[in-house]
Amino acid sequence: MTRINLFSNKASRTSPAILSSLVWGKTNFDNTTSTLVFAALLLVCSIGVGCFSDKPKPASTDNQSATTPAPSPAITAPATAPVANAVQTAAQPVHKKVVHKAPAMLVYADKTSGVSFKYPRKYILKTGDAADELVSSDPVPMDFVQPGGFAVAAVTLPESAYPNGDLATAFFNVSFNKSLTAEQCGEFSEAKPGAPPDAAAPVAQPSKLIIGDMELASSESLASQGTREEASKYYHVFENGACYEFALRVATTGVETDGGKHVDPDEVFQRLEKILATVKINPTAAPEVTAAAPPAPAPPATPAQ
Repeated sequence: MTRINLFSNKASRTSPAILSSLVWGKTNFDNTTSTLVFAALLLVCSIGVGCFSDKPKPASTDNQSATTPAPSPAITAPATAPVANAVQTAAQPVHKKVVHKAPAMLVYADKTSGVSFKYPRKYILKTGDAADELVSSDPVPMDFVQPGGFAVAAVTLPESAYPNGDLATAFFNVSFNKSLTAEQCGEFSEAKPGAPPDAAAPVAQPSKLIIGDMELASSESLASQGTREEASKYYHVFENGACYEFALRVATTGVETDGGKHVDPDEVFQRLEKILATVKINPTAAPEVTAAAPPAPAPPATPAQ
């Protein structure tokens, strides 16, 4: 069997230059291939790094809060405001403003005499020397049968009660007299002291008046001088070992001013009698009397030596 070596013959026919060129080409191909592979790797890496660097970073919370749009108040306010107001109104108690009105009636009370009464707030109260001066200016200051009385308090009507009227004076007063007995307290003086000389004789009309559990003796008088008229009503009661006098006085001038009119005394008396109806006399403590100790007996006299 004959073997034919084609390669050996071909190789033998190839020149050394050709062989050298083939060897260089193989080497050059290997180097080129490595360079291309390395360049491809660099390109891939550069693309990967670039993509990584270009990847957007997550926004910070500050940027989010700054860029996040606030909710529109036009949409949320109407829906929540009424509910919030309703809850607040239900939670907080409603405080009503209390208006304290001044009482229409005032109370006067005297601890010394025990007298108390009520009078309208707009009337004028006078006590002590002011009350005594007012009572003393009247033609008939007091109607006790014996002197010794003094004024405790007086209440006068204000001028605004009868504007442009001919009312000269109108007042209620309380007097006190400790020097009278119970029998003398029920009497009234026949000749009214202090009355003007030309005044008409007073007309006495004794009667009784009941106020609460008190029975008061009463007397009325009427004095006139010219066009001036003065009517008085007196009431006596004995309590706490003393005589109490309650007097109602109304005087008119009888002279009508422009636009004025005559005042009806009976109408004025009705106002004063409302004060009289509230009178109370409270018990007063009697002064304690301390018995004086008897003097010590004198020592017996020593006989002279």
